[in-house]
Amino acid sequence: MSQATTTQTLMTMEEYLAYDDGTDTHYELVNGELVEMPPESQENCALAGLLYAELLKYFPFYFISHKDLEVEVTGRRAKCRLPDLVVHTEESRAALVDSRRNTLTRDLPPPALVIEIVSPGSTNRTRDYRHKHTEYAAREIAEYWIVDPETRQITVCQWVEGQYEDVIFGGAECVRSPLIPDWQLTIDQIFALQQ
Repeated sequence: MSQATTTQTLMTMEEYLAYDDGTDTHYELVNGELVEMPPESQENCALAGLLYAELLKYFPFYFISHKDLEVEVTGRRAKCRLPDLVVHTEESRAALVDSRRNTLTRDLPPPALVIEIVSPGSTNRTRDYRHKHTEYAAREIAEYWIVDPETRQITVCQWVEGQYEDVIFGGAECVRSPLIPDWQLTIDQIFALQQ
């Protein structure tokens, strides 16, 4: 579960990008507030690792980021997310060459795909299914996958004419994705392999 970190004043995006507390703690910036991202559950780490390995079949390793790329999104105040997995476009990857920080700010091209693995708890479900859904759509990210261990489903949100159209996959279905048309693993296989 994420936990807000107390700050004296709300941060701007520029202040966030310059922020360094001298630790290895990961944060997201949500409406100007630092939100500490706690370690993931073993199940979510295994799912992320499995999906990373699967993505390597379709993309070069340098196009895939695993918990190390930030994406600035729109909100009432400054907001920056730290997705579980990201697949770059040629343009988004090129935009970060020689960059001091692995952050796709709003003035840079969006990535092709963002994958979030839902952590336990109603707050996390709301964040992934509602808030991030809206934020990633506004950022014009072509695909957003919501991987849900609780329901054992993957929701593929495809950006069409300014908003996401969602398709839920479960059981013996394979994810159908315009970005990865040759995807082979079924949803049951994904959730069985990570155990």
